Amino acid sequence: MATARASKSSSSSLVASGTRAKKGAKTRKRATSSKTRSGAKSISKEERRGQILAASRDIFAKIGYARATVDDIVGEVGVARGTFYLYFDDKRAVLEELIDRFGAQIVSSIITIVTDDLKRPVAQQVVENIRGILSVCLEERAMTKILFTDAVGADPELQRKLTTFYDSVVQLLTESLRDGQALGIVAEGEPKVLAYMTIGALKELLYQAVMLGLSGESAEALTTQLYAFLRHGYLRVPD
Repeated sequence: MATARASKSSSSSLVASGTRAKKGAKTRKRATSSKTRSGAKSISKEERRGQILAASRDIFAKIGYARATVDDIVGEVGVARGTFYLYFDDKRAVLEELIDRFGAQIVSSIITIVTDDLKRPVAQQVVENIRGILSVCLEERAMTKILFTDAVGADPELQRKLTTFYDSVVQLLTESLRDGQALGIVAEGEPKVLAYMTIGALKELLYQAVMLGLSGESAEALTTQLYAFLRHGYLRVPD
């Protein structure tokens, strides 16, 4: 009997031990699962949106907007298609936001030129504006490439978005040139025509710079060349 009781006791001990082991494994599994879920939640919505935008920009620049798909984008980010659609309706919506952000960067790089600042000559201010625009475009080479090459031939709605973007740039430069004429630092002429001529030259310069793989470090050399070109054109800025 004693032997039987000992055997029963030993058996009960093994069962209890096994039960505790299973409970421990379940607890660890739940803890791991909870940790995984917690890790997934550690990425904010704004960060996830930024990841999708950055991946889309890179994909568009790499294979072209027309060829790129939502699957390409989510594959680059490493998320499910459903996650993509929580933030954007389609790839066009992504590119539209990328264009808006790029445009805002360009606008923020431009300063209003004043002629009565003795510490900052007009020529210096003009150079700063040229450098600012070129730096943004060369630092954001992917967006520059997309806008000047890969988005050509896109669907009508996106073409309207691109047209709006270019029109806003033309309008901004036109107003700047008109102000420059009032200040006497820009030659007489139709400001909008001068704006189109300037943007045409700038687009070709940036297109070639991107195709050649020039980085943001090249902005200084290009700034010097573009400033010299404008000085021989409509700029009337004293040395």
